Amino acid sequence: MPSFTSPDQGEDLEACVLRFSDLDLKDTRLINPSSSLKAELDVSTKKKYSFAKKKAFALFVKTKEVPAHPFECKEKWWKCCQQLFKDRIGIHRHVATQHADEICRQTASMLKQLAVTLNTSKSLKPADDRNPLKGYLTCNREVSAWLPDVSCFSPDELIRGQGSDEGEVLLYYCYCDLGDPPWVCAWQTALCQHLRLTGKVRIATEGINGTVGGSKLATRLYVEAMLSCPLFKDYMCKDDFKTSKGGACCFPELRVGVFEEIVPMGISPNKISYKKPGVHLSPGEFHKEVEKFLSQTNEEQSDTILLDCRNFYESKIGRFQGCLAPDIRKFSYFPSYIDKNLELFREKKVLMYCTGGIRCERGSAYLKAKGVCKEVFQLKGGIHKYLEEFPDGFYKGKLFVFDERYALSYNSDIVSECSYCGAPWDQYKLCSTPQCRQLILTCPACQRQGFTACCVTCQDKGSRLASSPTQSSFKEECECTARRPRIPSELPQQV
Repeated sequence: MPSFTSPDQGEDLEACVLRFSDLDLKDTRLINPSSSLKAELDVSTKKKYSFAKKKAFALFVKTKEVPAHPFECKEKWWKCCQQLFKDRIGIHRHVATQHADEICRQTASMLKQLAVTLNTSKSLKPADDRNPLKGYLTCNREVSAWLPDVSCFSPDELIRGQGSDEGEVLLYYCYCDLGDPPWVCAWQTALCQHLRLTGKVRIATEGINGTVGGSKLATRLYVEAMLSCPLFKDYMCKDDFKTSKGGACCFPELRVGVFEEIVPMGISPNKISYKKPGVHLSPGEFHKEVEKFLSQTNEEQSDTILLDCRNFYESKIGRFQGCLAPDIRKFSYFPSYIDKNLELFREKKVLMYCTGGIRCERGSAYLKAKGVCKEVFQLKGGIHKYLEEFPDGFYKGKLFVFDERYALSYNSDIVSECSYCGAPWDQYKLCSTPQCRQLILTCPACQRQGFTACCVTCQDKGSRLASSPTQSSFKEECECTARRPRIPSELPQQV
């Protein structure tokens, strides 16, 4: 577990927090200070910023630890960006040069969190009296105390069945106020390594969002650990974990980090909170609403909008019939999409959905805050839970997932086509041009003809790169992204 104490002094957590008491965290310039600003900071503030940055750096490096081979004298190595580092100098140099932005975000989070801890320290005792479990967690901060006992299992049992056919992938999120994200980050890192899980876990003061893969034994123990943790046991149940076939092989590594948001919408949780979402509908209730919507003779004149909150490449291979699927590349564009097309939602009943439900939580809160909709509903558990109950329902095609499987199949419907010949096809591959790496739909016949890039421009880039190996830098934007409006308009154009 990353230490909260100064490397030079044996201070406890409270003492460390007090050292930040006079740092104005409302000044956003301090989060990522320029060199000129750093020169203006007084000595005390510089020390505080330096301390937080060192802790953030140490935490990031800690999350990259992997066990060394048994025959090695060292106990641990580090793995990051699919590279293996056998000495501390190597991983430190890599993190410093390749992950500066992430360290900056972690530093910002640590500074903010220390300020929050300071402000709430006076009321900590009454809170602990009300919830003795959380009080015990505060006192018992050692990560090892919150790891499941696996002594009754052999190492082989934990990793057996990690393959895509025998293993399992978990998808979950939990919105709840977390007072100490760095501790949760350290615990999650240790927990996943303890159970030999790979995947991605995002932690923030607003909660946790994760998808991890491993053996079925490992994922079962992970769920048990989450549900027994005082931080989450009052907010989560077993049904909140969506499962699918997969395993550790579905992710290149384990990545655990502290962020401002557990899903990047690009708006501070202080402005749009998860605490004011739309009305949750169970898969059965949502199914009935979609059925009612599709039964209307004229969907364009309907008072209901079935809104897909995902990115265009997700809805391209699978979506609900009759939905409005925004042509956006990132969820952080969703608020701007709503703003640009606000009149479209005026006096409408909106049925929102996404993969697992997390994007709808704050997406629906943002739409509700605009005050134009008649009602805003969201699919509880997302498409994942809907397809478990209605594999042949109103959702057609595959379900896109953010791992190396790319998609899950629940029905035989194909709703997309090959980008080159137009034949029905829904299996993504990465664009063959290394500088692009966008997802592309190209059928086997077109692949055999050499059509392996996302567009003609990228295909030409790939050819030039093959003929001139030393020419390694190209502009990343290609035809696909250049011709797509960043924020599309669904409203009719005025003449």
